[in-house]
Amino acid sequence: MNADSLNVLRSEGDVNLSPRRRKWTVGHIAPETQALLDADAKHFLHQSLSTPCLNALKSASGPWIEDVEGRRYLDFHGNNVHQVGFGHPRVIEAVKHQLDQLSFCTRRYTCEPAVALAQRLVELAPGDLSRVLFAPGGTSAIGMALKLARVATGRFKFISMWDAFHGASLDAISIGGEAVFRKGIGPLLPGCEHVPPPEPARCPFRCGTQCNLACADYIEYVLEKEGDVAAVIGETIRCTPFIPPPDWWKRVRAACDRHGALLILDEIPIGLGRTGKMFACEHYDVVPDMLVLGKGLGGGVFPLAALLAREHLNVATQTALGHYTHEKNPIACAAGIATLDILRDERLVEHAAQLGAETITQLCELQRRQPLISNVRGKGLLLGVELRHSDGTPASDEAEAVMYECLNRGLNFKVTMGNILTLTPALTLSREEMATALKILEAALDCVRPLSS
Repeated sequence: MNADSLNVLRSEGDVNLSPRRRKWTVGHIAPETQALLDADAKHFLHQSLSTPCLNALKSASGPWIEDVEGRRYLDFHGNNVHQVGFGHPRVIEAVKHQLDQLSFCTRRYTCEPAVALAQRLVELAPGDLSRVLFAPGGTSAIGMALKLARVATGRFKFISMWDAFHGASLDAISIGGEAVFRKGIGPLLPGCEHVPPPEPARCPFRCGTQCNLACADYIEYVLEKEGDVAAVIGETIRCTPFIPPPDWWKRVRAACDRHGALLILDEIPIGLGRTGKMFACEHYDVVPDMLVLGKGLGGGVFPLAALLAREHLNVATQTALGHYTHEKNPIACAAGIATLDILRDERLVEHAAQLGAETITQLCELQRRQPLISNVRGKGLLLGVELRHSDGTPASDEAEAVMYECLNRGLNFKVTMGNILTLTPALTLSREEMATALKILEAALDCVRPLSS
């Protein structure tokens, strides 16, 4: 696979076919670890972005991961499950206690942890999001939202964004917009229309640095022309990240209301405090008809996702929206309750807002010293550092080189869209640990700078 092909497929993360990855493996993976990686590659189906794997882990604690050879890394990737860090003692304690009480809730029955978690989410949710369904993963919760939108509206079409990611199942990639998930799969879900995302670098409306909301108005244009759209679905803030303008979602919300379409916001990786608010839609003063949560909801221990919906959408009593075996798993729900307790008691949402603002200031200072950095953006501890050459072209090769230089020094993160260093640490990260990470990043940039000359 050539470099151009790699750049096309790079989006949600760094692919595992890169020549640089193979070179890094030769220099850093011991024979014992390689034997484990070879066994993994032998037994698991291969797929882009994961298998074959980069390395093997022995432990994960707080904001840190440790590989089997004893090297520790600050994990600024974490698959976005680590809002409360890895292995938080209170989550582990809640899980162990629940194992002794009730380990599984069979279908047609409920249990106290499931009811308690649903009630807590409704109390925290913005507006009148008063109904809940749980699922074993975010992709499944997205599927439930799509089904509910069809049932509630009697329509089957959806509007979503190019470059979006909503999961890897067939229905989720139909509304998603990343080639690495859609390419070569064949016919997808019918009625899925895509529009440009609110991102200047990819915006066909050429609005430049001052967004005129033309892409939001284009959504209304499509709603009007199609006439039978069930819902507009989008990531409140894309994980790259890109931060939509303050009035963008208000414009989309109003367009949905005018045309009878629902608004579904996907906050699977960014909800629960990562952006400095409990829910990212609170930054925009918008309440969706459905809000999808996941990843960190299980405390970095159990897979758990939730669909929150408005009361008037409780209309699918004759349809199985999810009906998942682990829909009300008491252990997963106990982990979820503990997660919400930790976010509240340790004031992690406020900490994310404060530390994130400080870090953006420091990254902007770093930008003045590092010519490869073209843009710094973020909300809370959802941070992005974009690398471009002096002529404006994406510095994709350099971004990948920086990532591996950071790994050499003990910092783990992913590269998205080919040239954006995406930094999503645990919300429990200390200021000292953040300072360590930024020093590593600058040292890596210093090493890689000659590649751009």
